[in-house]
This record gives sequence, structure tokens and C-alpha cells, in this order.
Amino acid sequence: MCGIIAIHHKMHLPIDAKLLKKMGDTLHHRGPDDEGIFIENQIGFFHKRLSIIDLSGGHQPMTDNDCTIAFNGEIYNYVELRQGLVQKGYHFKTHSDTEVILKMYQEYGKDAIALLNGMFAFLLYDTKKQLLLAARDHFGIKPLYYYYDKGKNIFASEIKAILAHPDVQAEFNQESLNEYLTFQFVLGEKTLFKNINKVLPGHFLVIDLNDSLKNRLVKYWEPTFRIDTHHTLEYFVYELQRLLEDTIKIQLRSDVPLGTYLSGGIDSSIVTLLASRHVPDSLRTFTGAFREGSEFDETGYADLVGRHCNAQMFKIYPTEADFVEVLPKLIYQMDEPTVGPGLFPQYMVSKMASGKVKVILGGQGGDEIFGGYTRYVIAYLEQALKGAIYETNDEGEHIVSLQSIVPNLPSLKQYVPMMRNFWRTGAFEDMDRRYFHLIDRSESTLDLYTEDFRQRYNKEQIFSNFQQLFNHPDTRSYFNKMTNFDMFGSLPGLLQVEDRVSMAVSLESRVPLLDKRIVDLIASMPVAMKFKGGEMKYILKKAARNILPPEILNRKDKMGFPVPLSIWAKNGASDFIKDTLLCPNCKKRGIFDPKKMEQLIDNERSYGRTLWGALCLELWFQQFIDKKIV
Repeated sequence: MCGIIAIHHKMHLPIDAKLLKKMGDTLHHRGPDDEGIFIENQIGFFHKRLSIIDLSGGHQPMTDNDCTIAFNGEIYNYVELRQGLVQKGYHFKTHSDTEVILKMYQEYGKDAIALLNGMFAFLLYDTKKQLLLAARDHFGIKPLYYYYDKGKNIFASEIKAILAHPDVQAEFNQESLNEYLTFQFVLGEKTLFKNINKVLPGHFLVIDLNDSLKNRLVKYWEPTFRIDTHHTLEYFVYELQRLLEDTIKIQLRSDVPLGTYLSGGIDSSIVTLLASRHVPDSLRTFTGAFREGSEFDETGYADLVGRHCNAQMFKIYPTEADFVEVLPKLIYQMDEPTVGPGLFPQYMVSKMASGKVKVILGGQGGDEIFGGYTRYVIAYLEQALKGAIYETNDEGEHIVSLQSIVPNLPSLKQYVPMMRNFWRTGAFEDMDRRYFHLIDRSESTLDLYTEDFRQRYNKEQIFSNFQQLFNHPDTRSYFNKMTNFDMFGSLPGLLQVEDRVSMAVSLESRVPLLDKRIVDLIASMPVAMKFKGGEMKYILKKAARNILPPEILNRKDKMGFPVPLSIWAKNGASDFIKDTLLCPNCKKRGIFDPKKMEQLIDNERSYGRTLWGALCLELWFQQFIDKKIV
């Protein structure tokens, strides 16, 4: 992986090389192996490199035939693309995927971006056409942020690099703050900072350098959800098996040691077992858990998978002392608070792994693609009840009936509190209202806010923003609407965690399940096939039946990565949490009611998701808005 920065001035002002270097220094963790600078006229690029492929020949920024690129990521099909270009008469000076992107652009122009299979963010300067392209991969696995005003564009892999520019001030965005408090992530291109946005997944920005600095956003890919009614279940299973094996194979391309994250869940187990087939020595796997109880520890399942493929297993058990020491630093690395307490143990596992390997593969994205969240079962249980009571079906055919969903209801045992809240109000309303209610975290936290802040919190506006993504015009089924929202609503936040916790320790993290070919295949499947009877990950389990041990394939106790925050809040982390959330600056901010917050800290009994959201938000304010040094 790498860190990239670009500055373009509209006015004929020189690019300050020392400033570019200063901004680049904030990204040293992303690329400690090499760095480079490119300045021409009013364009300046800076690149920090973590060397993974072609260790000696991949220096950046790279220039070829009047095109210069600063690239972060990996193009997994670069070998095949390179072979095609060689057949067309192209000659290569390096063995890097970076040079392949440059020559793909020379051959296909902007259409080349959609042909890349990988995780990437890059800035490409075309001298002849006087264009600047800023592109991001299909799912937003690699980050790319930008700041724009009338005089300049600034791009960077992380927000902190943009904030290192003297003309950029850190101010919080109220609309984004409202969304964070609702979902624990921010929708679309917005960030928690005013005037700093994300290049959206599956998009690229085009900037005409001869014209004004108006940016043109182009969407080059999204799943279409055009349902394939011609093929059988057996066809889809075979194709998914073939693609799983191929994506693992091409994502193992590396000139440095690699391993896998292994939780013992279905997704990471599939990745680990398939990867082990292609690693000549025993594969290295990395697992984390907590010693606070069995509900925080699934290493037994990880051990089973590790033994199955003769892996060299490494484990870590983070403590509350680690949590207190690490969390403020992690919030700085993240740039924005986002998506759940799993951030902390993921970082600890990544830190352990970075001492053994330089590349790691994980199972991120499996829940969003294949329907792995329990809330999908809850949503369809309500749909089945509605259909049975009113003898109707909102989706035209019974994707999940009350009779078919019954065998899968035991998976809801741990989610009774969620169901109680879900059915407290609004039963049988429209799909968008019901799913919004399922993922809305503000329902249980509104009484934490001050009266003044509640007046600035506009839930209907947030719901309107949610609807734009949820009600995708190509999605007819509830299931596809939910998975599409999660893929482009919540998944970018999870991928931000994936990127930051690995990059913080100079480790490249790859997510092979997020291969666009897999997503296109699954999007085209009839929902009744891939979510049969409301069974989570039905089609993935069918495809993996000869890969996974039965104990993993038939698991009913999906855990995720729960953190014992509610236990720590009453013990060793109590002072840290109270000092953060009850400090004078937090009270002055006027977001949280101090008395209600103190009650929450003293009485939190669940896994602490509400407490986590508040804690991370206040630490973010302290570091980025108050500019408190960590």
C-alpha cells in the first residue's frame, strides 16, 4: 500500500515542494519504504511507498508518455492486462502494476478504469489533454479524499494530510455529525469535516486543467441487479466456486511474505482454507479474542480451521490497559470515528501480524454481498408475517414465506432485544422505513443529547438521505435493497477501518471476497436462491460445502468481534472513559447531557455500542477540532 497527495493550483502559483513533503510526512506509516515527488507547472504529486510488487522497479510518481501517476493499491489482474498490452505492441520497463495502469490509460483512456480488478486509488495527470483524474476502486477499499475551493484542489489518502495544508481548517459538518450519531458512519461523499469529501466508490473525478476547477464526477461501475432467470442453482454454485478460487489465487500475488486474518467465521475461514492451497509452506494466520468470557472468544473455531490446513497460528488477547493506551492514537489514525468497537481488536491483530508478514488477506465484505447480517432475517420475518396475515406479498412472489423461515429462526436467539425495539413501533410500514428503523442507532441514544442539540438533529433529513441509497432503481426485492445499502452505505466505513488499522502498522490488507466479478454474479441471482428460506449466506455455504469443516459450515452462533467495553467501563477503563466524556470541553460542546452520560457510563450492560460511539466522537473532537496532541 501507499500514501498519495496531489495539489493543483488554478492560478499560476508555484507548487511548494517543502509543503508537499510536509503533507507527505503525515502518511509515513502508509509507505515507509520509499518516497517520490513530481512537480510540473501547477501540478504537484507526492508518493509514499510500501513495496509489495516489483520492489526495485515500482518507484512513484511514475511517468510514461506524457502521463504521470501516483497510485495506492494493487491491481490483481495486472499480469493478464499486461499480456494483452504486450500483444498490442506495448513495451514495459518494469514489472509493476503501476506501469500497467499507465499503459492501460494510453490504450483505453478513462474506460481503462472499469477494466481494473483490484483495490486502488490513483491520481493521473495527462499532460497532453491537460486532465487530472482521481479514481477509486469499485467498493472504496482504498481511500481518496479531496478539498476544493476556487483556487485549488488538494487530494490525499488520508484527511490528516489535507489538514496539514495551511489553507485548510478543520471544522465539523453538522449534517455529517447527525448521520454519524444515527448510523455510526456518514453517507455518500461527505466526511465529518466541512469542505473535505471522499471520491465515491466506483467513481472517478475529471478535472479539466484548462477550464475552471469544476470537478466532474463519473460513475464507472455499480451492480445492476438485473436478475438472471435462465440459469440454475447448480450453475451459480459452480461459478461462485470458480470465482472464489480465482480471486484468492490472483490476490496471493506478492513479492513479500503474506498471511490471513482468521476469526473462525465462514468468510475468513474460506479465505484461509483456499489460500493455504497455494502457499508452499504452512500459511500464517492471525486471530484475536478477549479473556473476559466465552462470549468474547471464538478461537476454538479458528483453531479448528488452522489445524485443518496445517497453519502456523498466532493469537493475541488485548486487555483494557491496551484499550486505554491505544484508542486515542487509533482515532487519530482513523481521521473520523466510524463503525463499531471492532476497530480496536482489529488494530491489535494487525499490529501482531505486521511483525510476521507484510500482506494479509481477510473476509471483509462477505456479510454485505451474501446476506450475513441477522437483521436481514428479522426484516424478512416481519415480511413473512405481513404476507401471512394480509395474504399479500410486497415482492410479487414469496422469496421467504412464514413456513420457509421457521427453520432459520434459532439464529435470532441473541437478538431478542433488537426485535423488541424493532416491533415497538411502525410494524408493517414500507420497506425503507422498516430497514431504517433496524439500523438507526439514535433510537436508544436521543435522550443522551442536550435539548439544544436535539433541535439541530433532523431525522427526516437523514431518512431522506438514506432513501436515496436504499431505493436503488434496479432493486425490486427487499433483500437486494438491504444488501445494496450495506454495500455502499455501511461497508465503506468498515473498509475505512480495514485500511487504517493495517496501514497504521505498514501492513497491506486485501479483501478477496470484494471481487467485482463475484458481486456481479451474486447481484444477478434470484433472491429466492441466494437467501433461501431466510438462511444467511445460503449460496456461499452451498459453494463452500466442500471447503469448510462441518463445524464451521453449520455454525449458529455468529459473533462478529464483540468487545467487553461494558465490563471495562466498570473497571480499569472507567477513569479514562469518564475523563473523556465528562471533561469540560465535552460539556461545552453541548452535544451530550452530562448527567445522562454519567448514567450511561455507570449502567452500560450490553456490548457498549452506544458508549463506543460517544467515546470515539469526543476523542475525534479533541484531536481534530480542539487540536489536542496524542
